[in-house]
Amino acid sequence: MKGMSATMTRLAACVAVTFAVAVQAEDVNPEWSSAAVPQMGFNNWNSTHCRDEFNEDMIRGVADKMVSSGLRDAGYRHINLDDCWADWQRDKNGNLQPNLKRFPHGIKALADYVHSKGFAFGLYSSAGTNTCEPHQENRGFPGGLGHEKQDAKFFASVGADYLKYDNCNNEKKPAKERYAAMGEALRATGRPIFYSLCEWGENKAWLWGTDPAVGAQSWRTTGDIQDNYASMLKIFKENVVLDAYAGPGHWNDPDMLEVGNGGMTDVEYRSHFSLWSIMAAPLLIGTDLRKISPSALEILLNKEVIAVDQDPLGKQGKQVRDAGGIHVIVKPMKDGSHAVAVFNEADKAQDVSVSAKEIGLAAGRYRMRDLWKHADAQGDGSIKLKLEPHATVMYRVYAM
Repeated sequence: MKGMSATMTRLAACVAVTFAVAVQAEDVNPEWSSAAVPQMGFNNWNSTHCRDEFNEDMIRGVADKMVSSGLRDAGYRHINLDDCWADWQRDKNGNLQPNLKRFPHGIKALADYVHSKGFAFGLYSSAGTNTCEPHQENRGFPGGLGHEKQDAKFFASVGADYLKYDNCNNEKKPAKERYAAMGEALRATGRPIFYSLCEWGENKAWLWGTDPAVGAQSWRTTGDIQDNYASMLKIFKENVVLDAYAGPGHWNDPDMLEVGNGGMTDVEYRSHFSLWSIMAAPLLIGTDLRKISPSALEILLNKEVIAVDQDPLGKQGKQVRDAGGIHVIVKPMKDGSHAVAVFNEADKAQDVSVSAKEIGLAAGRYRMRDLWKHADAQGDGSIKLKLEPHATVMYRVYAM
């Protein structure tokens, strides 16, 4: 595209988003829109917000890094764009159009690149008149309210496999009605698109998100996470009690990961990753992977912890203890084992004892696999240890 005039560049982008919504086999993979297990991947928002660094080069670089680092092979399969990918106004026909300063080759070309690397491609909008990020005269970018069919056709035409649908500027219209309108429009395109509701838990989407009229695969249960321990802790506590509403095809979403963004210690990031995994939460990386530290990457690549999140039985872990700053969460696994996380939220170290009965184990002998030390021990299934401040230990317990 180098040397192309602005007119030709815009024409190329328009051609790329012509509404040819027939599903093409080469850019559709059933696994990309599957919700059999919680979604894993990348979203730019936590690291870039709407800054200029969010652009085509960044997303291509992230895709490349996810391949070279082993993240793709570890199960991270989505690459999602958040707010600010679009131009601040629709075209003369009312269609969404990309911000060509950020994405000079258009969105379809970027989706094609992401697909070529073996990833699903995701976009963002809001169930309101505008999105959440202020722009022209304190308005957001164009939202989907009243444009559901038109926008769904756009998403399908550019090869989107995922839609994060926010809740800003909603004109106080009923949430279920707004989200059902987009759900219906997405299904009408004929393209499988993972539908992720982002209404912050204000309207308890876990009670209605699975209604066929809505057809959501996940829903936010909380407000936005921030890159600090207090925010992570608050969100964990709000989400962990909703285990009854999660399962294959419908997941509680306590927001994206902050691992690697620098606001927490490695101990706290390990807790963050452990707790999200045992809650069967989406694992959407929120750091710029082109700049990630080795220690943060090691956390994100822990395949034994990932396996707990991605277990096909699809149970969200149940909190069996919340007392004295100690949380114990137990998750049954498809192979008959149990995943157990013990988390010390306190600012001081604590001696912790968890009985086999509390975990739900019968009397007997068990192999205890420490998922962070990658080491085995044998015993009666009980756990006794000194747990450092803000730390989490995670075990997988097998009957012998």
